[in-house]
Amino acid sequence: MTNTAAKTLYEEYVNSMRTIADLRYASAVLQWDQETYLPPKGAPIRGQQIATLSEIAHRLFTDDKLGALLQELLAGNQLGPDERKNVELTWQDYSKQKKLPSSFVREMAEAVNRSFHSWIEARKTNNFLLFAPDLARLAELKKQEADLLGYEHHPYNALLDDHDKGATVQLLDHVFNSIKQPLKELLEAIANQPPADDSFLQQHFDKDTQWKFGLQVIKELGYDLEAGRQDISEHPFTINFNSQDVRITTRVDENDLSNMVWSCIHEVGHALYEQGLPLNQYGLPLGEPASYTIHESQSRLWENHVGRSRAWCERWLPVLQQYFPKQLGKVTVEQFYKGINKVQPSLIRTEADELTYHFHIMIRYELEKKVLEGSLPVKDIPLYWNDHYQQYLNVAIPSDKQGCLQDVHWSHGSFGYFPTYSLGSFYSAQFFAYAEKALGKLDDHIRKGDTQALLQWLRNQVHIKGRRFTSEELCQDICGETLNIEYFIRYLRNKYRDIYKL
Repeated sequence: MTNTAAKTLYEEYVNSMRTIADLRYASAVLQWDQETYLPPKGAPIRGQQIATLSEIAHRLFTDDKLGALLQELLAGNQLGPDERKNVELTWQDYSKQKKLPSSFVREMAEAVNRSFHSWIEARKTNNFLLFAPDLARLAELKKQEADLLGYEHHPYNALLDDHDKGATVQLLDHVFNSIKQPLKELLEAIANQPPADDSFLQQHFDKDTQWKFGLQVIKELGYDLEAGRQDISEHPFTINFNSQDVRITTRVDENDLSNMVWSCIHEVGHALYEQGLPLNQYGLPLGEPASYTIHESQSRLWENHVGRSRAWCERWLPVLQQYFPKQLGKVTVEQFYKGINKVQPSLIRTEADELTYHFHIMIRYELEKKVLEGSLPVKDIPLYWNDHYQQYLNVAIPSDKQGCLQDVHWSHGSFGYFPTYSLGSFYSAQFFAYAEKALGKLDDHIRKGDTQALLQWLRNQVHIKGRRFTSEELCQDICGETLNIEYFIRYLRNKYRDIYKL
């Protein structure tokens, strides 16, 4: 094959991939609307529309013609390094998706749509039983998906691979078993100290004023509102249609300031990653994130290492006091810093502190494994959930809404996603440590409201590389070592030793 022929074939490949991407992102726009502005009566037809687009995109992506094109490109040696990487990754995706019939993809999309709306209704009425039949059907479909894709050792591995290629139950069991005891010991030590006071966060904070503050924060952190927007949703999320259209949502509780502030920072961490992906690779693997785990490393880095640092408090408390002088006028930086980092076992994952957060994830991880292997019927999820929250965190679950209905993930069919939150936190500590090695003490920048050096480092080290590396390969590329949870343990110990005088 000549260079000219290879170029022509590659252009054909790119055009095909971008057509498929257009369909997928058109479906994503409908999904974003579904979670933000869709009127209730529009739900059934919206599900049909999303299912149709998903089915068409899947049919095009698994077409034999595309497979033949990929094989022809891979057989030659005229492709450049980036071109070959795109084709290799697409071939991996193609081979995997080829195992899923288009009819199955449509059925899954329809089941997800039904599940999402029954989850919303179940939350409104605080009744898991309204969600259980659709969730049970979705769980059966996820088992079928694992069987269709194939796996070794455990069906969960097939679904993990969708979120973090190469991650396995064996890896996660090792990581969680390694970190469980250090977290328990630290939690017990903190429990013996006087609790931090966070009562100043539980006052009345006007919704519109919170919204204005949140916008100021995300702008300063680097979120380009010419290439994105923020809205309200039941569960905060980030969605992208290309690097120039990346949208985030938040939720506002007028009686809890922390609910909105740190969900804004968390979601903007996701959005900064998406806005940093190379636009010239739109529709191609090198224009996509490395993994959901690396995505979470970005959101957790901004939310915790930046947004819960003492330096961030020094920068932003005076601003908050201008927005809410009556509520926060007398709060000191030290009080604010300790309050927003209070460690206390709690009900809600998204509101959990950095230490107990990972017990929330462990519970979900173990639960999902049991559902997929068939040892836990869906109807028994509330009982399992409540028992394990008592066991891990010694908290009693008062309602389904504050218990097993709190997360949107299962209604999306996202089994295997939750572990990425913990893995992302562990990577974030490692990445932040290496960013400091390169840039010097980052607190000095954060204190001045200047996070551009950190953002640019992340752009160069993570964002611009797209899907070139798996999570572990990217960590090796950045740090010269694979995931090392000692960075995270050291970070927590140093932080809480200071706050709780351990």
